Amino acid sequence: MKYQDNIKHVAALQPDYLGFIFYEKSARNFDTVIPELPKSIKKTGVFVNADLEFVLDKIKKHNLQAVQLHGEESPEYCKELQSKNIEIFKVFSIKDEFDFSVLKPYEGIVHYFLFDTKGKLPGGNGYTFDWTVLNNYPSTTPFFLSGGIGLNQIEDIKKFQQSEASKHCYALDVNSKFEIEPGLKNIEDLKEFKQNLSFRT
Repeated sequence: MKYQDNIKHVAALQPDYLGFIFYEKSARNFDTVIPELPKSIKKTGVFVNADLEFVLDKIKKHNLQAVQLHGEESPEYCKELQSKNIEIFKVFSIKDEFDFSVLKPYEGIVHYFLFDTKGKLPGGNGYTFDWTVLNNYPSTTPFFLSGGIGLNQIEDIKKFQQSEASKHCYALDVNSKFEIEPGLKNIEDLKEFKQNLSFRT
C-alpha cells in the first residue's frame, strides 16, 4: 500500500494484513504516514536485506505488527526480531522447483513462510509459479501463497484449496494483479476477488 485514501478503502474490505514496502528501489516504496486502521488489520513492513536497526526503527515508528523479509536474511537475523513481539514472514521464491531443505534453519524462528514467484524483482513480478511444487512441502510451519494472484486465478485457488499442498496454507498474498499503478489498488477488483472465494477460518 502507498496512498492514504486507497489504504482506507482497502482496509474497509477487512484484510488480515496490509503491507507497506520499505525498500527505496521499489516503485511501491512507502515514505509517508499510515492512517488509523482497524485493530483487526496487522500492519506489515516489507523489507529487503535491510539493516536491522532500520527495521526496528520502522517497527517503532509505524507500530508494525508483522515484518515480511524479502531478501537473504539469515536465521540469526530473524532471531534478533523474535524478541520484538512481532510476526515474522520469511519469503522464498520458487520457479519450477524448490529445495525445501533451505527452510529448516528457519523452523521455530519465523511464524510463516511466504512463497512467491522467482523474477527480476524481489516480489511484485505479477507471475504465478507451479503450485504443485508445494505438494512436497515437508514442514508444519504455515505459509502464505503469493506471486501473481489475481481474478484469473480464482478457479485455480479453489482447486488448490482441495489439494494436499493447501493443508498448511495460512493466507493468500495479493498485490500486483490488483494494481492500477504501483501501490494503488483497484477496489472493485479486490471486492470481486473476495466475493468469489470462500476462505477457511
